[in-house]
Amino acid sequence: MAGTILEPGQIEAAASKPPFINLPPSDLFALRSERLHRLADDHPLAAYLRLLADVCKAQQQVLDNPPPTAPLDERRTRESLRHDLPPLAADTLVRDDAWLPLLDAWLEAYVVPDNPAVAAAINQLREADSGQRKAWAVALVSGQYDSLPPALVPFLGATLQLAWSHRLLQLDLSAMREREDQTHCPCCGAPPMAGIIRHRAQLNGLRYLVCSLCACEWHYVRLKCSHCRSTKKLDYLHFEGSPQGVKAEVCPDCNGYLKQLYLELAPDGESLSADLATLDLDLLLAEQGYNRQAPNLLLAPGGDA
Repeated sequence: MAGTILEPGQIEAAASKPPFINLPPSDLFALRSERLHRLADDHPLAAYLRLLADVCKAQQQVLDNPPPTAPLDERRTRESLRHDLPPLAADTLVRDDAWLPLLDAWLEAYVVPDNPAVAAAINQLREADSGQRKAWAVALVSGQYDSLPPALVPFLGATLQLAWSHRLLQLDLSAMREREDQTHCPCCGAPPMAGIIRHRAQLNGLRYLVCSLCACEWHYVRLKCSHCRSTKKLDYLHFEGSPQGVKAEVCPDCNGYLKQLYLELAPDGESLSADLATLDLDLLLAEQGYNRQAPNLLLAPGGDA
């Protein structure tokens, strides 16, 4: 079979080029659960972090033993990749029934704590029909938080994360092409939750954006706003001595910010748990007039779980 012959310099360049995307590990939710439990020690929001640690534990249980679900449409996936469209486009697939068995499996796996508010939210999810569940999910992935009960956000968000990560790990993405200025997830189209600054081997110093839904990471250059793409006078704000290794990249053009997790400062850090453990930074930035641009699907805007 004929092919392109690479010269030695081209071979070295291809070998050293960092990957465009990094898939989440198969034990992602277990890692999040463990990290949240550790961060809860002596934290002002300890009960909240431990609650979400248990939410993540149930996510992992279902990811390890998923229920039967409808197979992915191979033709749709192939055509999406050919046209540089997200193969797991959340704005359309969330309207299908394929993710609902994972919601039911998560509801079965989650051990409801002795908390009336949590129990009421879980019962509301259990009793809702498929049409209502999908309507809430559509509102959540589109950022229309006023269209669903706030208490449902972390639990519905957890099941959507579970469903999309499960699908993502089934995909062959070898045909995905890198694109510049990719401000939304190339796999599902959701916005980033945070950025992560890598610190090892060929990824040292590179920034990847972390998807708020499927947990895919994709390369995005540093010193550029991931919301409006501005490169003008970006600032980096943080609390001195914060153990989470988090700084907020603040953009004066769009008046927004995105948190960045620096693994050099927190080698065992994980983006979702680090975000939840640094909500005091969000409060400070809000007081200064900056707007959070990144959703965390385990967090209802304006409140905790």
